[in-house]
Amino acid sequence: MKFTRVFAFMALAGLAGSAFATNGMFSHGYGMKSKGMAGASTASSDDAFFGANNPAAAAFAGNRLDLGVDLFSPIRETVNVGGNAPPAGFGPGAVGAESEAEYFLIPEFGYNYMVSDTLALGVTVYGQGGMNTDYPALGGAFGTTNSLGGQGALGVDLMQLIIAPTAAFKVAPNHSIGVSPLLGYQKFAATGLQGFAPISSDGTALTNQGNDDAFGYGLRIGYMGKFGAVSIGAAYSTKVDFDEFSKYKGLFAEQGDLDLPENYNLGIAWQATPELKLAADYQRINYSGVNSIGNASDSYATGGILGLDNGSGFGWADMDVWKLGAEYKLNQQMTLRAGYSYGESPIDGDAPAEATFNIIAPGVIEHHITLGMTYTTASGDEMTVAYMHGFENDVSGNRPAGFGGGVDTTTMYQNSLGFQYSWKM
Repeated sequence: MKFTRVFAFMALAGLAGSAFATNGMFSHGYGMKSKGMAGASTASSDDAFFGANNPAAAAFAGNRLDLGVDLFSPIRETVNVGGNAPPAGFGPGAVGAESEAEYFLIPEFGYNYMVSDTLALGVTVYGQGGMNTDYPALGGAFGTTNSLGGQGALGVDLMQLIIAPTAAFKVAPNHSIGVSPLLGYQKFAATGLQGFAPISSDGTALTNQGNDDAFGYGLRIGYMGKFGAVSIGAAYSTKVDFDEFSKYKGLFAEQGDLDLPENYNLGIAWQATPELKLAADYQRINYSGVNSIGNASDSYATGGILGLDNGSGFGWADMDVWKLGAEYKLNQQMTLRAGYSYGESPIDGDAPAEATFNIIAPGVIEHHITLGMTYTTASGDEMTVAYMHGFENDVSGNRPAGFGGGVDTTTMYQNSLGFQYSWKM
């Protein structure tokens, strides 16, 4: 009964605000232990977030329940310099706004049960996202016009929940394979995009249509092996294929289709001493495989207007992410963690219109540092804390003439602080 109530709470809370995006649309890690090590977790098995990291880890995780929440704060600001920012005719200058959506609570949940010494069954529930922005209208001489020529507040709100039931099996005492079906739900709304109507295939399904939702599915598979003091892991996730947002078929390519991209990760962990563990991960995210994300932003100039299969997207490139983490067991009660990760921004702003389109989805963070700790109680339960700082980065590019001209620059930095309580059973 405790498990049922906790799972129901997580499923509902996960819809309350999933805006965690540090590597494009993806979090830097899943589970507070992973987040404390900058996401270097593919070869680790010390929590129940295997459904988001590596399903094979469940076979080594033991019986446990992990419940966590992260306070995530992305600070986004955009400015246009030197153009006739909307409405036209006001001459060159600097016109900008800061997103008022600055704090999000991101819950996550994991459970694992060892059916036998070789078989584990579990579930991971986590939030995904990446495009939650809320820029106010410019005000002053511009009145209710926003920085992209629309009316009223400008922004998008994307909330995603992934439920990953997991089965893992030890094919040998130190080797396991695992599988996690990915069951997805997402909700989306956009406001203030009226300025895109001339390049949309359906201006009535472009903006200010309220919330729309969609269900999707995918699959993650994984392997983990232990070779003395060294562990290795590998996991692959298919694209999570979602239904179309019919209310926004004039915005996203393929008549409103927004999927989570295919991705894979490789990891190694070395127990250098009884107290010290070092870990490294490589992650590849194939944004180009999702048309609404990877299509060039200026496709509308050659007939690929918004909403068509070849319609303009955000122009995101595929992303390579490198993660390094360290864990030090100070004593029987206290474990300390630190990490660093780097991934080149999928947005460079060099392509026409790219910087302008990504005002509403500025996935520009490249460098992260993390800190974390776990305190183990006398009963064996764990309390884990993780902190992340995403260093400020920006993207700049020329704004198309039809949107006022000039140069758009969007800047972002991030912080997060999370807490997790874990029961070992």
